[in-house]
Amino acid sequence: MLIASIALELAVAIIAALAALKGRPHLFGLAVTFSIYVLYDLGRLLGWNVEQGLLSVLFLVASASALVAVWGLYRDKR
Repeated sequence: MLIASIALELAVAIIAALAALKGRPHLFGLAVTFSIYVLYDLGRLLGWNVEQGLLSVLFLVASASALVAVWGLYRDKR
């Protein structure tokens, strides 16, 4: 299940980055968010020893970038 989750998160990150490059820059926030999720899950899968404080900061960055992305989507007038 974890490998499937990583694959899906990676797909979302790539698609969001491609969409951002095509004129929707706020979607870089979702690309950042899901990239952080990929790193976190890879760390779990591979048994990386990561300090808990670093994980907290990464999740704060992921949440903030997701907020910026959805705020940009909300404000998008297309």
